[in-house]
Amino acid sequence: MKRGRKTNDANGSSAEETTEKESKRHKVLDEKTTGVQSPDWANLLQDIILQVFQYLPLLDRAHASQVCRSWNQVFHMPDLWRCFEFELNQPATSYLRATHPELIKQIIKRHSNHLQYVSFKVVDSSKESAEAACDILSQLVNCSLKTLGLISTARPSFMDLPKSHFISALTVVFVNSKSLSSLKIDDTPVDDPSLKVLVANNSDTLKLLKMSSCPHVSPAGILCVADQCHGLRELALNYHLLSDELLLALSSEKHVRLEHLRIDVVSENPGQTQFHTIQKSSWDAFIKHSPKVNLVMYFFLYEEEFDPFFRYEIPVTHLYFGRSVSKDVLGRVGMTCPRLVELVVCANGLRPLDEELIRIAERCKYLSAVGLGECEVSCSAFVEFVKMCGGRLSQLSIMEEVLIPDQKYSLEQIHWEVSKHLGRVWFPDMMPTW
Repeated sequence: MKRGRKTNDANGSSAEETTEKESKRHKVLDEKTTGVQSPDWANLLQDIILQVFQYLPLLDRAHASQVCRSWNQVFHMPDLWRCFEFELNQPATSYLRATHPELIKQIIKRHSNHLQYVSFKVVDSSKESAEAACDILSQLVNCSLKTLGLISTARPSFMDLPKSHFISALTVVFVNSKSLSSLKIDDTPVDDPSLKVLVANNSDTLKLLKMSSCPHVSPAGILCVADQCHGLRELALNYHLLSDELLLALSSEKHVRLEHLRIDVVSENPGQTQFHTIQKSSWDAFIKHSPKVNLVMYFFLYEEEFDPFFRYEIPVTHLYFGRSVSKDVLGRVGMTCPRLVELVVCANGLRPLDEELIRIAERCKYLSAVGLGECEVSCSAFVEFVKMCGGRLSQLSIMEEVLIPDQKYSLEQIHWEVSKHLGRVWFPDMMPTW
């Protein structure tokens, strides 16, 4: 009995020692594991936190700034506030989230002098949202903006404002920045006097100006910009602002070579808009000065309004027809646009465009992108068109409904034939069924 008791005591003592050792071992492992999985986030280098913050949406960045004092300091570093987009809408009219008013106040108070790349995105058509954008603009007295964009995703917004209120707010930025290089003010009531203020303070730095659908600007106003801003590289405007004088000003010796010129040719009321003609000599001078310029033209006209266009050679490179365009006009495109790189036709009548496409393929030797919507082309003519253009057609977007089967090719056969001439697999686009 005593021996048995001793054996049991020994076994119990041994088990206790083993349990104690295991406990100590697990404690050491837990301490090591805890050390690996729980770093001191507050002591991360601020440069690393800054890089992470730059990828975060604003709201997430604001939440992260509340983690500790170090992260909050990073949140207010100037580098995070050089680029900012104010999103403005009225909660009653839009489900999209807007920049919170309290945050806007903080930005103006603490970071207005850091802002350099700013855009205002009005996501509804309310006058109140446009007014809010102007109120913010008028407070940027300490800023030195390099880019400014006023974006209205739902018209009319800015055009609903009193012109004096808008001009007053915009003038604050023009006068105080003195280093604007990029300005996008489409669909706004900007006028000639405000452009003169822009030129007076930013003529040495302005490189990009987009101001389509600005009815209060005259050809003289845009000519003033071209005369003074010799570094201008990109310009977008409505056709009514385009003139022979403007093209000649952009072709002068003192002016740098323009890289992009976008012209919107728009008519809202058929038969009520008169379009002037630009002289061929003006286009020739412009191209001689800027031989590599991309000339982009968007046409939103009715068929009877195309008469002044494509009557002689024009150096357009990218051509978009947003409304129905006649066979006659497309035939003239093939004869007068030798620099054409991209052609998009949204709609045409019910007459096939076989001859017109073949003529474009023959004359437009740089054509590399084509899109056809509500048109008709026979399969044989389309194959011939692709064969003539060859592998240079890097983009070919054709709705299946455009192609009309004939005796030579069916819709099933045209896929293989076009793919052969392109040197890659090609299929026509399909109309969505939903």
